[in-house]
Amino acid sequence: MAGLSITREEYLDRRARVAAALEREGVAAMVLFNSTSIAYLTAFAFIPTERPAALVLERSRASLYLPRLDQEHAEETAIVDLVRTYPEYPGEHHPIRGLADFLRELGLASDSLAADAPGYGSGMGYEGPRLEEVLPSVKFRLFPKLVERLRMIKSPQEVRLIRESARWGNLAHALLQEYSRPGHTENEIAMRASLEATQAMIRTLGSSFEPRGGEGAFAGFRGQIGPNSALPHAITRNLRLRPGDVLVTGASAAVWGYHSELERTMFVGKPDPQQRKFFDLMVEMQDLALASIRPGLPCSEVDRAVRSFFDRHDLWPHWRHHVGHALGMLGHEAPFFDIGDPTLIEPGMVFSVEPGLYVPGLGGFRHSDTLVVTGEGIDLLTYYPRDLDSMICG
Repeated sequence: MAGLSITREEYLDRRARVAAALEREGVAAMVLFNSTSIAYLTAFAFIPTERPAALVLERSRASLYLPRLDQEHAEETAIVDLVRTYPEYPGEHHPIRGLADFLRELGLASDSLAADAPGYGSGMGYEGPRLEEVLPSVKFRLFPKLVERLRMIKSPQEVRLIRESARWGNLAHALLQEYSRPGHTENEIAMRASLEATQAMIRTLGSSFEPRGGEGAFAGFRGQIGPNSALPHAITRNLRLRPGDVLVTGASAAVWGYHSELERTMFVGKPDPQQRKFFDLMVEMQDLALASIRPGLPCSEVDRAVRSFFDRHDLWPHWRHHVGHALGMLGHEAPFFDIGDPTLIEPGMVFSVEPGLYVPGLGGFRHSDTLVVTGEGIDLLTYYPRDLDSMICG
């Protein structure tokens, strides 16, 4: 299918907006270490490790500084003007000192520069100096959220990719429900559904399709089976499905590095009265949250609306988390439908909406849907059934 990517022109427009923001701040260039920001601005999606990687963004030039192992990958896919590499980490000459040499070569060692972090950071054993230690003559100004704020508003191209992700997440979830039968384990059910959905996705989208993060379509349970469904972020344990289990699912698909979120509460066989009660309350909460979203409203007000529902129905023992979050290139992004987030909702923002109820010993109850905010309200990108009768399997 043609057009399932971000165009070169959009990448250049993103960089132009960053450059305009830097010009307003009176700085000549910016050093970015964040791998998502680098991919957002250059189309270079890569695996971050202990080896430092950086994007040096000037008004009319973009340069990547990378380990040698990423050179051919970057030269093939990155929309940049220059790729400079260093041999390896930690190496005889530390890569951050090599970055300082590169900035001097670019003529940027005597200016005020912006950066998204004081230095490179990694949880993979990395150690190294801060930028100000290797370039003491440069005044570094930190703008850790500059690119993240740009990413909050999705373009039509981005929304199309997220909508396509939702389409294949929907198929993966339908297969997951079909294969959810007593006696089968969560891993075999999830792997079968995910594989078949991914195969259909590849056949339909053709050879030009690239997931760029993930392997394709996915659906599973993440360990939220039976009593464990009351743990909002359980871990897969390959549990075997039993009659009466509550199942909390998750489905998505990677499309050119973008993701959606679809979650449902299902039942192995007919639910008992208590399960029905909490399911119905959960759906009512989600309906309330969806109806509360509109442009110009602070994100916190959506959470407040759901918190009022908890008050009215005396549900606080079953509260565990806020209503939702933005998503796109990452599964969780800012802003958040949280009482502490004053960010104004704007057209083009993409959110999950997923208020949940968690009852130890009984189960968890959570649907999650992905939407894009429009000038008039919202457009749901996920469309899997939400009613109880449609959620019975086995």
